[in-house]
Amino acid sequence: MRIGEIAALVGVTPRAVRHYHHLGLLPEPARRANGYRAYTVRDAVLLARIRRLTELGLGLDEVRDVLADDGGRELVEVLEELDEDLRRQEAVIHERRERLSGLLDQARDGRLTAEGPVSPALSALFQDMARASVGRPESPMAAKDREMLALLETVAPEGEARDRLMGSMRSMAEAPGAAERAHDVYARLDALASASPSDPRVGEAARALADLLPDEVAADLGHDGALPDTKLAAAFFADFAPAQEAAVLQAMRLVQERAG
Repeated sequence: MRIGEIAALVGVTPRAVRHYHHLGLLPEPARRANGYRAYTVRDAVLLARIRRLTELGLGLDEVRDVLADDGGRELVEVLEELDEDLRRQEAVIHERRERLSGLLDQARDGRLTAEGPVSPALSALFQDMARASVGRPESPMAAKDREMLALLETVAPEGEARDRLMGSMRSMAEAPGAAERAHDVYARLDALASASPSDPRVGEAARALADLLPDEVAADLGHDGALPDTKLAAAFFADFAPAQEAAVLQAMRLVQERAG
C-alpha cells in the first residue's frame, strides 16, 4: 500500500501518517525502487491502534509509552487513568451546567445583574440592594461593593471562610433598617473621595460602617483589623481614595475590638 491508501484505509490523513513517522510512533517502511513507501497490513494495524488511542484522549507522548510497552501491559494503567480523568471532566461539566441553569433562570426572570454571572444567593442579595435603592442616586461606593462581592465569589476558594462572609452579608442585608444604614454609610464613604485621611469625617464613616458590619467579619481579619496581605486585599482597596481606605481599615479594627 502507498501512503494515501493506508491513510484512507485507517481513516486518517497522509499528513497525519507523516507526522507519526516524524515523531517515531509509526516506523517508516522500506521504499520500493520507485521511491514510494510500501506499507503492509502490520503497518495498518499499528496505525489503527494509534488512531484508537488518540481518539480515547491520549496525548501522543502517552501513545508512545503505550506502544513501547511489551504486550500492552501499560495500556490498562493508562486507560484507567484516562477513565478517571474523563470522570472528573464529567463532574466539572455537570457542575457548570447546574450553574448555567441557574444563570439562565436569572436571565429569564430579569435577575441577572451587571456584575453577573454570580450565584443565585449573591444575585438575590444584589436584588435586595437594588430594591432598597429605588429612587436614590447610584452610589459609586455601592457599585464597588457589588463588584468586590462578585470578585470574591469568583476567586476566593470555596470553604468555610467564603460561606461565612456570604452568610454575614446576607444577615446584614436582612437586619431591620439595614438598607437605610447601608445607604448612609455609602454616602459617608462617597463624600471622602477627595478628602484627606485626617479629615474628621473618616472617623464618623468608620464608626457608621463598624455599626453596620456583623461580628463574624472579624474572623477573617488580621491581628490589627486589616485584611490578610493577599492579591484579593490589594484588589479590594485598589480603587479606594486614601480617606476611604482609612475609614474602612478603622472600621475593621473597631469590629475586631468589639468582637473581642
